[in-house]
Amino acid sequence: MAKPATLEADSHRASDARFASVERYSSVARTVEILSDPWGFLVLRECFFGVRRFEQFQSLLQVPRTTLVERLKKFTGLGLLRKQIPSTGGARHEYRLTDKGRDLYATMIGLLAFGDQWLSGDALPPLKLVHKSCGCECHPRVACSHCHGEINPRQVHYRDGVGAGESARNEDRKRSRRASDPTVLERVRPCSVARTLQIIGDRWSFLVIREFFYGVRRFDEFQTRLGIATNILADRLQRLVEQGVANKTLYQEGPKRYEYRLTEMGRALYGPMLIMMHWGDKWLSGGKPPLKLRHRECDQDFHAVVVCDKCGNELDAREMGYVLRYMLPAELDAA
Repeated sequence: MAKPATLEADSHRASDARFASVERYSSVARTVEILSDPWGFLVLRECFFGVRRFEQFQSLLQVPRTTLVERLKKFTGLGLLRKQIPSTGGARHEYRLTDKGRDLYATMIGLLAFGDQWLSGDALPPLKLVHKSCGCECHPRVACSHCHGEINPRQVHYRDGVGAGESARNEDRKRSRRASDPTVLERVRPCSVARTLQIIGDRWSFLVIREFFYGVRRFDEFQTRLGIATNILADRLQRLVEQGVANKTLYQEGPKRYEYRLTEMGRALYGPMLIMMHWGDKWLSGGKPPLKLRHRECDQDFHAVVVCDKCGNELDAREMGYVLRYMLPAELDAA
């Protein structure tokens, strides 16, 4: 027997309230929270460029001393960096990437590949990557760990992992706004990773994009599933449309209602997000990943890896070289 209309409406309201008050466990979200802190991202990025000492970070980034102390302390506490006396001796400590921190390389390269393809405009990408193993200029691609085949949202089936679940939504983060100056992420050097993070590094923008990949299309569905204020949601959707990540189409007149769908550019964010998910699964989930992925192409469970587009082998930071296509501020001053 069908429920009376009032009970049906009450049921929907109860479901809406539950969605609005809880947040799904997400390894991608945990990774984004680390990378989306502007100063933290800059410190990690410079570590991959070989910066080791406090004075080097401060001189290059022009970061306030207290801010730099806080970020270095945070990353040593998280196990991304370790503080040590250099092998050459001396009183000044060095900060070096741990295995956990070095493992972020694949995430950085996945974000870089997206930025190179979609956000460089008519200019060449800021970095020319060279895969030393095969000796070729490398344009990384995201692939299935089992077959190394290309992955896209239509080829991936997902199911709950052992770490699936939800927690009460953090009200302070729920009220958060976009950073006023996202271009701080490109401080010192042009950077394809930074440009990608300007799209997905803002927490609400990331969550909206994630819901696209779960099949959400309409304003009220986003609002229900995310518990997001209407003005913030409208801002993020409009911004994603302006950036070319999503498009907007009318599906109802009087009142006007719109659907939002990812463009080809938006769908290309799937690979980088899966790379971030794998890092979060490995290092932040306590061995209990919230989601399991299956690649329909090879019919195997998998995680995302970044491979060389020439030889197809998985990329390792120690096997990569790069050529800068720009000059650092100190070099420009000297010129």
